[in-house]
Amino acid sequence: MTRITRFARPWALILLAILAPAIATAAPFAAYVMDARTGKPIYAQNADTKLHPASLTKMMTLYLAFAAIERGQVRLDSKFLISSNAAAEPPSKLGLRAGQRIELRYLIRAAAIKSANDAATAIGEGIAGSEDAFAAQMTATARALGMRNTNFRNANGLTQQGHYSTAQDMTILGRRLFYDFPQYYSLFSRRSADAGIAQVSSTNKRFLDEYPGADGIKTGYTRAAGFNLTASAQRGRKRIVASVFGGTSTAQRNQVMAQLLDAGFGKVPSNVREIRPEPPQLLAQKVVRKAQVEPTPAATEPRTLTLASSAPPQRTRRVVKVAPEPSAPVAVAAPGQIVNALREAATPTAAPASGGLTLASSARPRLRPAARGDAVDQAVRMAVAQDDEAAAAPVQTASLAAPVLAASSRPAPAPRSRDIASQPADSVQTASADAAPATTAGSDDLSLAISQAPKRRSETVILAAMGEGDIADPEAVEIVSRAPSGGRQWGVNLGLYRSQAEADNLLLQLALQGGAALEGGRRHVANTNRGFEATFQGLTRASAQLVCDRAAARQEPCTVVGP
Repeated sequence: MTRITRFARPWALILLAILAPAIATAAPFAAYVMDARTGKPIYAQNADTKLHPASLTKMMTLYLAFAAIERGQVRLDSKFLISSNAAAEPPSKLGLRAGQRIELRYLIRAAAIKSANDAATAIGEGIAGSEDAFAAQMTATARALGMRNTNFRNANGLTQQGHYSTAQDMTILGRRLFYDFPQYYSLFSRRSADAGIAQVSSTNKRFLDEYPGADGIKTGYTRAAGFNLTASAQRGRKRIVASVFGGTSTAQRNQVMAQLLDAGFGKVPSNVREIRPEPPQLLAQKVVRKAQVEPTPAATEPRTLTLASSAPPQRTRRVVKVAPEPSAPVAVAAPGQIVNALREAATPTAAPASGGLTLASSARPRLRPAARGDAVDQAVRMAVAQDDEAAAAPVQTASLAAPVLAASSRPAPAPRSRDIASQPADSVQTASADAAPATTAGSDDLSLAISQAPKRRSETVILAAMGEGDIADPEAVEIVSRAPSGGRQWGVNLGLYRSQAEADNLLLQLALQGGAALEGGRRHVANTNRGFEATFQGLTRASAQLVCDRAAARQEPCTVVGP
């Protein structure tokens, strides 16, 4: 009993501190405390009750803005057009005017630090096109992150029917902001920032200053919601995230939050295996369009195709058909007889004397079959009248080709040298078709016969030709590479310390004092043999030098570390 009483006593004191002031307000109270390292709950009261989240809504607005930047949809320097709807939002507001264009970085600072309603609405309209479309994306993302009892209707958190969330869901969202976008998380611990058209101050400045280790996240207030807060704090290796709904005032809300965080730090162990949340499944929406085509009965009807077996193709034989005379019977001659008959039919008769000039090196062209019809008919009749034994004798391929090759004359090549081409016309001999063998007399004068074999082509590939006179060795080219992170390879070293808690506290104090110089930086404590080394990484060279200059003015150790 003693152990149970000792365990329940701090929670009972917290409950009494909560319920006493909460009677005077109409907004119900809810709280949820979580170990940020594991995501396991530590304390819950009305954690699943659907309540008005007020400006805690802007946590999801900023989550989607960070996601849009990371996937390349927008950039920090993208200029958003301010609509009349955004400009007309009630306070708290930045003071944007309709038709004005302002960079996204300033809208994010105004929404996160000042909790400006007009800036939050402008972010939603600039990313999704309208606030309703952006609210739908917010709800879908909430479902993907495990926020089961949350529904969004706007980007700023003003009271609206159907716009609700729970203490547990907002604690889940606060943890996801820390793990999913650590490069932007330091924004929630800044006390002030330049929002482009004005310098804005944090609505959470009092709690950040009063509670050691606090580094975020977001406040919220409306009459219907009361005073809400989602906070995160770190002590040594422990990190706690908690949410409070329905506070009666800023001071009472901060006091309750401090008590919840203290109790959480006292309950969780120092050494625990960190369980990082899985990457979200709905950072970018994919639209898949399917063509809707009504199927026809012929297309849906099952059909079976069968290929019938076919016989292999037979080798065709070339048959020469000769049109017989009307009174003569049709007969098929042997191949040898056909060749002899065609050779005899193709033999030209004596050409009549001609007074013109003919080329001695060209053969007489063969006449078409229709030009010597009588000779063909005579050859066919002679072939049919041959003996049957000769027709039945086997014909070899060589016997078919030999007579043709023996009787054919080699065509004389055309003159290719300039000497032959330049001879006068009267020197060309005149000959008939019977003088074909004499055409080879001029074959020794061909230019191709005495030309040398071409040289083998070089395998060298010439990529680029130099200009005239450019025979000197090219100058060495210096290749300069740029860091992919845009120069954020610098950091600051704050020295060695005896414990990790001491190093963490020093880094946290520096983060709170560094302001814009440490924006985008990462705190890191390295456990070395000489002690715990505290460093700030991911800075530009100018930012690192500025941080060390400020530390030197306070007589604190600081060293700039280069890449």
